[in-house]
Amino acid sequence: MNIPMNFICKGHEFNTPEKYVPQPYFRRKFEVKKDLESAILLIGSLGFYEVHINTKNITKGIIAPYRANPDHYIYFDRYDITNELGEGENILASILGNGTQNTVIRIWGGLRFPWRSAPALSFEITLKYKDGTEETVISDENTLCCDSPIIFNDFHFGEYYDARLECKGWDSVDFDDSKWTPAIPRLATRGEARICEAEPVTIQQEIAPVSVTEYEGGYIYDFGVNEAGLCRLHINGTEGQKIVMKHFEIMVDGKPYYKNIRYNGCERAQDDEYICSGGEVTHLPRFTYHGFRYVYVEGITKEQATPDLLTYLTVHSNIKMRGSFECDNEIINKIQEACVRSSLCNLQYVITDSPHREKNGWTADAALSAEQMLYNMEPETTWREWLRNVYKSMKDDGMIPGIIPTADWGYEDFNGPCWDCVLVYLPYWGYQYRKDIKTLKECAIPVFRYINYLYTLIDKNNLIEAPGGLGDWAQVGRSSGRAFKTPCIFTDSVISMDIARKAAFIFEVLGMKENAEYAKKLENRLYEGIRANLIDFNTGIVCGNTQTSQAMTIFYGLVHGEEKRKVYDHLLSLIEKDKEHMNVGVLGGKVLFRVLCENSHHELAYRMIVRTDFPAYGNLIARGATTLWEFFDAEGAKIDSLNHHFWSDISAFFYRYLAGININPTAKDVDNVNIEPVFIDDLKHIKAEHIHPAGKISVELVREQYQVHMTVECPDAIHGEVKIPYGWRFKDNTRKADLHSGKYIIYMV
Repeated sequence: MNIPMNFICKGHEFNTPEKYVPQPYFRRKFEVKKDLESAILLIGSLGFYEVHINTKNITKGIIAPYRANPDHYIYFDRYDITNELGEGENILASILGNGTQNTVIRIWGGLRFPWRSAPALSFEITLKYKDGTEETVISDENTLCCDSPIIFNDFHFGEYYDARLECKGWDSVDFDDSKWTPAIPRLATRGEARICEAEPVTIQQEIAPVSVTEYEGGYIYDFGVNEAGLCRLHINGTEGQKIVMKHFEIMVDGKPYYKNIRYNGCERAQDDEYICSGGEVTHLPRFTYHGFRYVYVEGITKEQATPDLLTYLTVHSNIKMRGSFECDNEIINKIQEACVRSSLCNLQYVITDSPHREKNGWTADAALSAEQMLYNMEPETTWREWLRNVYKSMKDDGMIPGIIPTADWGYEDFNGPCWDCVLVYLPYWGYQYRKDIKTLKECAIPVFRYINYLYTLIDKNNLIEAPGGLGDWAQVGRSSGRAFKTPCIFTDSVISMDIARKAAFIFEVLGMKENAEYAKKLENRLYEGIRANLIDFNTGIVCGNTQTSQAMTIFYGLVHGEEKRKVYDHLLSLIEKDKEHMNVGVLGGKVLFRVLCENSHHELAYRMIVRTDFPAYGNLIARGATTLWEFFDAEGAKIDSLNHHFWSDISAFFYRYLAGININPTAKDVDNVNIEPVFIDDLKHIKAEHIHPAGKISVELVREQYQVHMTVECPDAIHGEVKIPYGWRFKDNTRKADLHSGKYIIYMV
């Protein structure tokens, strides 16, 4: 498809931290003749756009187009507008937001983005008539422009809107635009134009406040849950009345707390301002979103501070849900809810780390959440679009940055194999759970380039430690994420080995035998290097002597037989020393509870998860968390992001071990599913559902004193086994049965 690149702008001046430039309106009139057969609009922008046809807002979501590095990709959207047009004069009207084209953020390279400019618009309307003739309408000097009431807009910071500057009817055909000026052609862009395939970012639900409290001349609106989105303002205001809405996540000592969502040298973030023109209005900010539970509102009267002043509209990529999990332990249920909510809050086209301060596409966050996302939702299309941007970000030597999109930030620091693994993990797990061959094919060349890059990092001991690389981030009890207890030479080497292993699998599936052998050689070198240098087989102590290093050694198959027993026994001793508390970072958190369940310590894993003292998932819930936090820190410690999803693999653990849904256990056939639950004494009822490519799988467990009644529903195309743990048996005294839909009765030995 030929995509138009006719970019226009209102002017070349753009925002700086010291000076704000209003967002532009655009209008393009065009004639439609009789007997129109079809009308297709292709539209893209540098920054974000909203597009109206004959006063109707047809924009696919609240943020469009897809957010990317415009030197890599410039995204366009396709609309069929046939039914929006009438014979005669019609109007395309648009308003632009800065997006990341013109951010004033001072960190992550924002102020030195090479593409910084005023936002720009490109569109083409193709009109086809029944007689076979065709006409096009393009963005050019016939498009008129004017300043809009958005006097400041920034993707990270928010919107300042002056309703007194509104042009009533600006998007209608008969609006008087005689004082508007022609748009200016913009210089050529560097990125490759493409149509966005990812699901749009849309409004999902409305939440009313649970309380409104007067505070220091303003009012605090509490919505009861930490989410991502915007507040719709409904007010009958006086002309010139200025309303300021400050969004934040937590109250500390009875006061709003902003430090965890603001930047050094910036006192304003997640702030929206609205200046009234007089009368009753409803307003929703554009081209941004926030992460928050609370809003502190200034500039309203006591009479205006009603519950319906603000309504929370939650926002995320419009992906389908695929699974559900619940049990009779409310702590587990709330952890599950927090995992799903945190993930959705951070699916905003890009798979972000947090919906407030950063909104960055951190690579490891997506990798660590991959399996639970596949159990709970349908992320493949969004993954695939973001991965295309990951591939574009690769340097010639194969290095990728820690955040994507980016310009130059995150290449020489804040990356490394433990973060870069997303390049392989998303395609790999998408194939294992969904048989997504399309993503596998697209990733092959970038993955091979990355394997080449890892070869350049391997040292004389067959180990890898990437300079500036990240390791077991967010170590429990540490307020500084880079205070790694587990040495990076261990985590880098192990994850690099696993990357090579999974890359070899990908190449084998694609019939790339030589590439597979090349990756296997790297895997074997790292395997031998780790065993020779980082594991003490006499004591079972692994490099770092941490829960993470012990659990990762077992999980990634680095020890066997008696040597595995020693490593595992030492892991248990460390857990005992920590009084049955988790003491890991995100890499260890991914594997610790899985390793315990695989070695018959499921009761221990369960106790560690649900306990309500620090540190544990249950402790977060006891402290009021409705989303996952970036750090497991004690009460009173530094507060960082309270809406991170990279601890969310615990949700996959619930599906896999508590409900027992084990998809593709041999990594050879997605239609092979085993039901292998562990039985927890405290859990009397578990129910889980998952939409598999072949259809719905559901498992319900009801435990009585000496029996478990299990009901399974699965498609006929599924094949596998039902396996139960030691200490339990079927009626025929076995611990295995063929998988089929129906009821199973399991007896305690």
